[in-house]
Amino acid sequence: MRIQILEAQCSNATASKVRCVHSQSAAVYIRACLSLPMKMANGDLRQQLATMRQLLLDEELLDEQFIQLEELEAEGNPNFVEEVFSLYFRDSTKTLESVGQMLKKTPVEFDKVDRALHMLKGNSASVGANKVVNEVNQMRGLIEENSFESCNATYEQLKKEHDELKGKMEAYLQLLKQVEAAEKPRQGNDQGSASDTESS
Repeated sequence: MRIQILEAQCSNATASKVRCVHSQSAAVYIRACLSLPMKMANGDLRQQLATMRQLLLDEELLDEQFIQLEELEAEGNPNFVEEVFSLYFRDSTKTLESVGQMLKKTPVEFDKVDRALHMLKGNSASVGANKVVNEVNQMRGLIEENSFESCNATYEQLKKEHDELKGKMEAYLQLLKQVEAAEKPRQGNDQGSASDTESS
């Protein structure tokens, strides 16, 4: 995925709210949330979403670019944020795997590693993946300084930051779907009540 693809998709967009997990793992958190009664979705679950989103921003996993994606989604494309992150994680995972394979070769072709990291940086910046961008910058700095022996440790930290963001965003987006699904029947009932009132 390239930045141009994101920008092209951004022209048709809509806005939702993205939240994050802090003290618990994403998987445990989402299972706990989804086990709550459906009637709580409009209240407690919506508050959980707000908390998750704020923690993503407070922990600086995401930055203001993510907020811009939400604003674009609000303009009319209902699953824009989810679609963008799906593309991002698909491509970024492949890029990280490719970098890992390149680092195992002897000798390592660091010019190719740097090109792959450059692409990963651009894609990550486009979705607001702040900590991923920071780790990419650090690794590219080591390559520029010929500090090749430190690259493997930085690569492992980069993967860690990427995997944490991926798990928390997937948990948030799944929970968001549940909340929106729970609110649809209520919205339909509200419209039905309004129609009944007008006809009477």
